[in-house]
Amino acid sequence: MFCSRCGSQLAEESAPCPRCGAPAGGAAPRPASTSPVSGSRSSAAAQGFSFAAARLSQADRIAGTATVVLLVSLFLPWFMVSAGPFGYSWSGMSAHSYLWLVFVLCLGIIAVLVLGAGFAGIPVQLPVPLGTIMLAATGLNLLIVLLAFFVRPNGFGIVTITWTFGAFIALFAAIAACGHTAMLIMQARSGR
Repeated sequence: MFCSRCGSQLAEESAPCPRCGAPAGGAAPRPASTSPVSGSRSSAAAQGFSFAAARLSQADRIAGTATVVLLVSLFLPWFMVSAGPFGYSWSGMSAHSYLWLVFVLCLGIIAVLVLGAGFAGIPVQLPVPLGTIMLAATGLNLLIVLLAFFVRPNGFGIVTITWTFGAFIALFAAIAACGHTAMLIMQARSGR
């Protein structure tokens, strides 16, 4: 039997679906197009894309929300350049061009999470667990954002350069995206 909501394979006596929590009464028999050898991967691919946020874990939701906030904060003012009564603000992207790497990583993380919420199972075999890939991507984002935060352009003479709210939002979002995922992986490895 397969869950009618997410397409996960269910045991015959299963109560709610262990993946999405749908009641077992909504289970459907195996589609004729799937072979018993390939399991739920082909059933997920056969059913097509159907977005269900319930398929994402709490860690995925936190990392996804923080990643979206980080993506937006790249275009907010990071630095304020002032000279006497005049002032000008720089976004993180205009101050540090290497933040485009963070932009690309954020898009990749969001794409993985959308695909995870859209398909009942990942249709490809990954060489490492998805949690490890997410931790690596969010960790790299955190390192790059830390570098961009602390490498502040220097002022000269009467020109002063200070941080503004965009830099702090980006830093907190990068910490939140990486921190929660890292904590869950460490708990899983310790057996809690």
